[in-house]
Amino acid sequence: SSDLMNAFGAIIIITFIFDAANTSTAFLPLPLFAKPLSHYCPSQGRHHQQLITRMADRSPPADDGSTSTTQQPSETTTTTPTTNTSNNENASSRAIDFLTLTSTLKTQKRTGWIMRGVPNPESIADHMYRMSLMSLIASFSNGALNTNRCIQLALIHDLAEAKVGDITPFCGVSDEEKHRLELETMEQISNMLGPLMGGNEILALWKEYEEGATEEAKLLKDLDKIEMILQAQEYEAEGRSEKSLDQFFTSTEGKWRTEIGRAWAEEIISRRKNTGKDESGSGGASEQGMPSL
Repeated sequence: SSDLMNAFGAIIIITFIFDAANTSTAFLPLPLFAKPLSHYCPSQGRHHQQLITRMADRSPPADDGSTSTTQQPSETTTTTPTTNTSNNENASSRAIDFLTLTSTLKTQKRTGWIMRGVPNPESIADHMYRMSLMSLIASFSNGALNTNRCIQLALIHDLAEAKVGDITPFCGVSDEEKHRLELETMEQISNMLGPLMGGNEILALWKEYEEGATEEAKLLKDLDKIEMILQAQEYEAEGRSEKSLDQFFTSTEGKWRTEIGRAWAEEIISRRKNTGKDESGSGGASEQGMPSL
């Protein structure tokens, strides 16, 4: 009996390991990449897949009825706060599901650095955090900008990558398909959170960034590139790149939308030249297949 139970337990363990291995990289419904999708956009295993499924299936929460207006027999109308335990628990469940989903932003490395052989590169969340700091100080220098809006855009702009991964122009996915996948994810996140936790606002922020029409969105588009070339310059200075990072810089030339973007880029490029890492005149920019982040 004991031997039978031990054998049965071993079968269960082996089956779990095999199943986890087969499902750990299969949740992203993207077209074929030049390399397997799991190389660039690995999932976080069975638990993450279950969360993605729940996110897709969820509908927006109904109004929780947090306040009720009751007409009393007297002439006065009283607004009475009510406690709805079921709705509070539902909101908590949605919040923790959302925050658990975003954990992948902390662990998933940025694709461009992986493709260039940078060891242990920054995560998506690393990039988003420094962009948030950039948006804070950059907006202070321009009184016409809404600082809170800039920070919100920085926090949201790559949120869809928690599900679809960090897709670069060299991942074999068209711009149209990338936008569709990310929009679908953001709509699911909006439904997951619902209006009471800002789902509608988060979706609107992402769309504002994608369209790049407002002054705040224009700044954030520039800061996205600024953070990229600053990180490239730092990796070069640290000697952490196996291959040329030159095209990270050349890909941004002439694409600045704001004066802040142009000024900060000039400062970064100046510092890069002082370290002798500028390869634009020595063939570094001619490499093929070099991704932008």
